[in-house]
This record gives sequence, structure tokens and C-alpha cells, in this order.
Amino acid sequence: MRTVGYWMVVASLSMGLSGLAGGADAMSFEGKDGQWLDVLCGGQPVARYMIAYDPSTSQRRFETYKPFLHVYDGEQCLTNGPDGQSAYIKGQIRYPHHRGIYIGWNKLNCEGKRYDLWHMPNVAQVHQRFEQKRAEGKVATIVSVVHWNDPEGKPLIVERRTMTIRALDAPAIAQVDFQSELKAVRADVQLKGDPEHAGVQYRPHNDVATGSADVKAKYLFHADGIDPREDKDLPWVAMSYGLGGKRYTVQHVNHPANPKGTVYSAYRDYGRFGAFFEDEIENGQTLTLRYRLRIARGEMPSREALAAQYAAFAK
Repeated sequence: MRTVGYWMVVASLSMGLSGLAGGADAMSFEGKDGQWLDVLCGGQPVARYMIAYDPSTSQRRFETYKPFLHVYDGEQCLTNGPDGQSAYIKGQIRYPHHRGIYIGWNKLNCEGKRYDLWHMPNVAQVHQRFEQKRAEGKVATIVSVVHWNDPEGKPLIVERRTMTIRALDAPAIAQVDFQSELKAVRADVQLKGDPEHAGVQYRPHNDVATGSADVKAKYLFHADGIDPREDKDLPWVAMSYGLGGKRYTVQHVNHPANPKGTVYSAYRDYGRFGAFFEDEIENGQTLTLRYRLRIARGEMPSREALAAQYAAFAK
């Protein structure tokens, strides 16, 4: 992570982005062309959208085979990335294909073939362009067009990914509205897999995985007695974890218009959790998904407070 001074050099840079002006605590953008786009509030990092795709070497392809969104608390990155490691290290739960806020399915069927758009062994999700980059007040919106490509680099799905990021007052940090429009562009597509290897998920920093018991992830559901492996279509799941001497909470909210039969993977103590379902997209049709992730400092909120957040999103 760079120094605070790096994040403050915003107004002097011309990137053709709207909303760079608007007050000391306004949202703005900073970026490295073809690598990432940063979202800042008052010059401080809130999120970084990773967009690079570089197949020049096996290591670089591994590091860049999918776009994803990091979340920050100041200079502290709260989420996991590839960390330059392409191999599973025995005894460590690194799983570097888990990256920030991300989407994918490990069993995507099309034209009689199966593709793994989760681990990306020979396929990739490739950012093509931004349709919109807009910052106004404490709200920033990014619209990214992403091709879900087969091994030959031809798209199976064209995704229009909209991330609306709102900076929140302390102790909250940010609210990310994640909307994904998945269009089948060649043939019918079946989204298959399992709750741990598919869907829209959040993965905290790897220090949670390698840390002591007191930083491990804990989960809260909307009611007592919920079994996330069995109970379906949960309205929301909240997770708390420790990082950098602080405690953080993340609420993952499932919009009621999303496909039914959704199962939440919400039980791993290293904190990867999210919403999974299976569905089919007919050729030429689009499946739209909507989720909200709310990230805050502090201990787990009450169920009543989390339920109110869900109600605000659901309506």
C-alpha cells in the first residue's frame, strides 16, 4: 500500500472522470491506466477496482485473470488479493483465487462444454472498458464491461458490472451496491457449481486466515437456528472479523428479486462468504443480480439494525 501522499494527489490529475470536484470529503477517482481504478473520499481510499489482464507469463495471468473490488479502511486493505502466490501452501488457507468482492461459477456449461470461471485454469474474466465513472458527493458509480472468455479468448458471457460505492459516516466505512447483468452471447449458459465455489462473494484479508482465534470470522443470521448449508433464500448474512488490531463487520444482503434457491456459504472461519445459486441464461438473454455489502468498523450490530438495512435495500 502506498503512502497517504499518493492518495492525496487527485485534483491535479486529469482522467476525464466526472465528479472530481465537490468538497473536501467528496468522492473522486485515481487510477493507473489498465491496472486499477481507485475510489477515494476526501483523498482517502475506500475501494480499488482491479482491472488488469496480462497473459504474458503464467504468473501474471494468474494474478490478473479476473477483475475484483478491494475495500479499504484508510491505508488498511480489508480484502484478499492474489498476493503473488499461485500455489496452495500446505498448512495455510490462502486460496488466492478468493479476491475482494468478486463473482464467478466453477461449473459454467455452454455448447456441451464445462468451464471453470472461478479458479480460471484456462479461462478468464477480462475487463473491456468503463461505460461510466461518476462521482458525486459521497457516492461513486463504476460501470465495467467484462467478458467471460473461453480458452480461445471468445466470450461466453458479456457482463455489465455496476458498483455503486457510498462512503458512510463512522463507524461505518462503505456500502457497495453490486449489480451484475450477465448476458449469454453465444448459446444457452447453465450456471452450476456449489456454495463454496460460485456466486457473489466477499473474502477478507488473508491475515484473518493465518491469524489467531480471536481474529477469525464469526457469522450472524436473521433468525436463530439457521443452517446456511440447508436453509435457502436468506435475506442477509453478517460476518465479523479482526484485522490490524480492529474488528470489522460485513453485511451481505440478498435482494428479493435475485434467483430463488440461493444458499449462503457462511461458515468458514477465514471469512470467505457469499450467495450461490444455480440458473440458466438463454442465448441472447440477460440475468440481473443485485447485492449490497455494507462494511463497518466494530462488533457485530444487532439483528434489528441489520434487518433495517435489508429492508432499505429490498424496497
